[in-house]
Amino acid sequence: MAWQAKNINFNNLIKQMLHDKDSEKRAESARQVGFLRDGRSVNLLCRALKTETNPNVVNRIIEALGRIGDGRATLGILEKFEIEMKKSENDSDKLRIIFIIESLTRIKDKRALEFISHYLDSPDNKLFKLAQNAFDNIQPNWREIVKRNQKERTMQEIFKVSK
Repeated sequence: MAWQAKNINFNNLIKQMLHDKDSEKRAESARQVGFLRDGRSVNLLCRALKTETNPNVVNRIIEALGRIGDGRATLGILEKFEIEMKKSENDSDKLRIIFIIESLTRIKDKRALEFISHYLDSPDNKLFKLAQNAFDNIQPNWREIVKRNQKERTMQEIFKVSK
């Protein structure tokens, strides 16, 4: 019987996240879906990530995807990351970048390293430390790889995953 109650809760949270008019309720339901760590929600969260316009809800969806830790979320998160990286430093949302890097660190998908590497030389100490932590978790021997290859290639080229 417990699984039925969990299923009902899961379905209600998903419905609220996708359809509620109140952005605070959508954000909180996305957060709660993340705490459930149910892989069934990854595709639905990714769909919501593409259509959601409220910045707070987007951040909570990214956070939820990171908590779940499923690699299927990587490309959707990287799309948002690319948008933030193209903005000027004054226009970019530092909080969103933090959520993105933390989520990608939890997912541990090497495809994210190329994007995160931009922050390994960030003047912002918090972003720099987050990027180092992400590399330590995703590619523990990254410093050796950089030493071997840095003469011929940039950081982004070293960690670029061919598509």
